Amino acid sequence: MPKSKRDRPVTLSKTKKKGREHKEAVVNSIRKAVEEYSWIYVFSFENMRNLKFKQFREQLKANSRFFLGSNKVMQVALGRSASDEIMPNIYKVSKLLRGDAGLLCTNLPKEEVERIFNEYEDYDFARTGSLATETVELKEGPLEQFTHEMEPFLRKQGMPVRLNKGTIELVADYVVCEEGKPLSPEASRILRLLGTKMATFRLHLICRWSPDDFELYSRGTEDSDVETS
Repeated sequence: MPKSKRDRPVTLSKTKKKGREHKEAVVNSIRKAVEEYSWIYVFSFENMRNLKFKQFREQLKANSRFFLGSNKVMQVALGRSASDEIMPNIYKVSKLLRGDAGLLCTNLPKEEVERIFNEYEDYDFARTGSLATETVELKEGPLEQFTHEMEPFLRKQGMPVRLNKGTIELVADYVVCEEGKPLSPEASRILRLLGTKMATFRLHLICRWSPDDFELYSRGTEDSDVETS
């Protein structure tokens, strides 16, 4: 009896080859971009939201290109030290690719890039494990913002609720979350229902490089051994 596709063994060598080819493609794309664009920036991000970042990237695509992914792959593309860097002093950029970081290759003037990054922020619902930015407490009594069909769901989230003549009521005060403490899955769901957004998606510039210049921004470089030339 022939084996189904699900039962057939996976050839690991092909998987590894595909992974290697993808990394090589990324490395080549970064090196090409370094040659084509005037400025290279490293930026960090908080509370990344893929859709919102895609929208941000679309605004700049006419004269810029972004790279996100493995920091190690991006470091290999640029060169990890002065001995293997692809352009003078670009190893300094490589050293700052750590944590939640990415590359921006652009022809935009410095002032325009700084303005765009400094002004950008977008609010979204916080995910499980995020730290609450404020304490949210619901007082005993009717919860008229919810329809009666939601009573079982709210009870499942741990809220002390009941139905009273078709209206959901809290039978006691209930603390959804406390400022500075991680959000539980239940708290995250309730905050979404309440329309309370606690996550701010932000982007921060770390450094700027060109063949003739290198600038180190203060944020995110406290532990860096890179100096401005």
